[in-house]
Amino acid sequence: MLILKRHANGFEHATPSEITPRAVYEQRRAFVKALAAGTAGSAMALWAQREARAQDGTVARPGQLAPLAAQRSAVPGALTMEKLSAYKDIASYNNFYEFGTDKSDPVRNAHTLQTRPWTVAIEGAVKKPQTLAIEDILKLAPLEERIYRLRCVEGWSMVIPWVGFSLSELIKRVEPTGNARYVEFHTLADPKQMPYVRSSVLDWPYVEGLRIDEAMHPLALLAVGLYGEVLPNQNGAPVRLVVPWKYGFKSAKSIVKIRFVEKEPKTAWVKAAVQEYGFYSNVNPKVDHPRWSQATERRIGEDGLFQKKRPTQMFNGYEAQVGQLYAGMDLVKYY
Repeated sequence: MLILKRHANGFEHATPSEITPRAVYEQRRAFVKALAAGTAGSAMALWAQREARAQDGTVARPGQLAPLAAQRSAVPGALTMEKLSAYKDIASYNNFYEFGTDKSDPVRNAHTLQTRPWTVAIEGAVKKPQTLAIEDILKLAPLEERIYRLRCVEGWSMVIPWVGFSLSELIKRVEPTGNARYVEFHTLADPKQMPYVRSSVLDWPYVEGLRIDEAMHPLALLAVGLYGEVLPNQNGAPVRLVVPWKYGFKSAKSIVKIRFVEKEPKTAWVKAAVQEYGFYSNVNPKVDHPRWSQATERRIGEDGLFQKKRPTQMFNGYEAQVGQLYAGMDLVKYY
């Protein structure tokens, strides 16, 4: 849940849970339980480096809300043990073309995005079409922390501690019909809030899509936060999609509409450059983009003159969890 209480001067400390950021405080309690159960081991290292990497004041955070309280996910594959990317990198190195085409544009420009009030319309081939306010979405399922790899088609990567819940929780609520073979996601396209929507970079609004079985996979995430806090605007506030086995552009940000359809959606990048972008866009080291090799990747935050690139993993390292979704498919043809 979102804790709406705040202090006037930012220095009032009434309880231990307010002295420490709430997300960290909650995780300490969970950590004590893990110790009691004899399962702390690697969780100790992960928790410690998560707290350390979160403490960075160089990038402004959404200060109007207290941190999100989230439990650790039990979904297989949802908690990679790799070193987390720093908050400052996650929040300042972004592709969000509605706010500019340079990586540093969104953090400068996204303050114009108004995330309250916010609604998401659920339409199409469902038995229960509805419009959900963001407050309703936050109550659909318990919030979980998911530590996912993020892989961009441009050849860079991060490791991000998201907060959210499986997209399938929303899908089950609206009851898709037999005609719902795909799920289509629409991002807000408001030129008053998003200055670059006036540009001709893409055919707005930004549209992405998944096959229904992909959308129902437990790793497909509706994210409302990261690093235990609400999503920064530049990272897709107030609600976005995260599909960790696909390239990052598949994970639509600032979602305002979800449609269940029978035919494969015409997605933004497929419409812009069909020769460069496919509908599936699964991370695949054997299928290069015309401009970027996919064989290796560089991890943001590890930059340096002698940085060694790491090999790209098939399905971004989630092959054991999602490989069966594509059994028998030609992943070169269906890229």
